[in-house]
Amino acid sequence: MSAVSKSPKLLLLLTMLAAPATAALAMQSQEGSDSDVMATVYGERMPDPSQMTKGPEVEGIISARSGNQIQVTTTGGAKTVLVFNENTRVKSSGGFLGLDRDKLATDALLNGLPVKVATLQWDGGLFASEVDLKSKDLRTASMIHTGTDQRFAEQTAATEALRSRVGDIDQYNVKNTTNVNFDVGKAVLSAQAKSDLCATAAAADAMDNALLLVVGYTDSTGSQEFNQMLSEKRAGTVVNHLQQACGWKPYRMLTPTGMAEADPAADNETPEGKAQNRRVAVNVLVSKGLDGM
Repeated sequence: MSAVSKSPKLLLLLTMLAAPATAALAMQSQEGSDSDVMATVYGERMPDPSQMTKGPEVEGIISARSGNQIQVTTTGGAKTVLVFNENTRVKSSGGFLGLDRDKLATDALLNGLPVKVATLQWDGGLFASEVDLKSKDLRTASMIHTGTDQRFAEQTAATEALRSRVGDIDQYNVKNTTNVNFDVGKAVLSAQAKSDLCATAAAADAMDNALLLVVGYTDSTGSQEFNQMLSEKRAGTVVNHLQQACGWKPYRMLTPTGMAEADPAADNETPEGKAQNRRVAVNVLVSKGLDGM
């Protein structure tokens, strides 16, 4: 009852309001230690956007953020620091949870998120006037951000040693995804699902520094509140089996996430489609920076 498929790259994310009259901002590199200073930006009070001139378009990945500034790193490695505030328009496309949204809060600007930014410029630097992002990237970033915010009680020094190598690297590769399915309204694993999960854990254990991201889903039966709780319960059931029966270490597991009936794998209008949507996806993640090393 499992389905293994290649997924797009998941982005590991870690998690800005008018700028002060004179600011000195030290933004730290996500690829170095906490003591590595990435850039220091000094600026004058930012004028009204209507008084600025058009600046260059900046496209890349958000590699750092602090206060009301973000750093965007291009595929070529160039780094650009941008200021944003309540006048910045953040929009998404692609139907995040089934919707296209023309206005998002600036807290959607998560580290590791691919963006395309229209800018305005003044003597103090560049202002992000409009930020475009894809909803599927935001959904993934939000899930992983939630997962990395919470720590398991069983984490030890080995956890910190692992995170020191992979915790600050924004991009992860998805090596594979295994789906296990459930009966209507249930969070009980079948014998086949148990076998598939241990096989996935064994394969992931052979990969250096692999982590597991577990995401639970439901079909469209039932209320949103019930489905949210059920999706979380299913994800928790899978995590417990992976740790207790398959020997997967807690410190190599991101916090499980429940997505209710969002992001269906198939059409909820048919019994066959609903059966596919009653699932938990187990994603095997390997840091892009360490993949293949």
